[in-house]
Amino acid sequence: MLKKVYICAPLAGNIGENLQNVKKYTEYALRCGTAPVVPHFYALCLNDDNPVERSIGMKAGQSLLWFCDEMWVFGDVISQGMQKEIDFCKIMNIRIRYITEDMIRKKLGGKLYENEKT
Repeated sequence: MLKKVYICAPLAGNIGENLQNVKKYTEYALRCGTAPVVPHFYALCLNDDNPVERSIGMKAGQSLLWFCDEMWVFGDVISQGMQKEIDFCKIMNIRIRYITEDMIRKKLGGKLYENEKT
């Protein structure tokens, strides 16, 4: 059975760019041999700019978080939503790992974005 890791990364703001980043983070987690849990993809069917729909997505993501083995935090910025998830993990004693761009680059063979050449 694969370790279940919750992908914690920014979404709000530049949603298009952040969704591209989370695809990279998901690939990284898959190539590390884990089963990533990625609530960011809810933004493909919910409007993250709508507070009600954002709340639905946040609650659904947090509902999945409790059964994960670890949380992996990506990016240089910790948003309010991410902080809530991190705080939840601390309360639930879920291991938190901080993943750097260098770690991603090493695992993905230097390719960080789809348009980069390796």
